[in-house]
Amino acid sequence: MAALASLMLQSRAGLLVSSQSCLLDWLRFASKKAGGSSKNLGGKSPGRRFGFKKQDGHFVHAGNILATQRKMRYHPGAHVGMGTNNTLYALEDGFVRFTKEVYIPPPRSPEVTRVITKLPKGAVLYKTFISVLPVKQEGKFRLVDMV
Repeated sequence: MAALASLMLQSRAGLLVSSQSCLLDWLRFASKKAGGSSKNLGGKSPGRRFGFKKQDGHFVHAGNILATQRKMRYHPGAHVGMGTNNTLYALEDGFVRFTKEVYIPPPRSPEVTRVITKLPKGAVLYKTFISVLPVKQEGKFRLVDMV
């Protein structure tokens, strides 16, 4: 009890100088607020811009991209190539043409069991084809060019 009374009578300066000062040297406080960290990193990437790049009737050079697509929405027609990611591009210089044609799949293809069997009886399946009409006509006579 006497030791407790003597501690209470000492001044604050006496406390810092005494043997308890080593305890105060080791005491550290937080330098940052104790809040959680959340990083919402998703959603910042731009869209992929699928769709038509050239419209019907536009003039294109060989190698121009006509349409980008995720699945087979548009099909390659005459003078049109298809890349590994289903991108359609022009193989020759010419004018772009879009056509809707009746599509009849091969008889034993997996598409028949997946798509055709689910269509109602008498329904017709249409697909959009993109073609390029070349500028230079093949099989043209030279005399026609001279006239």
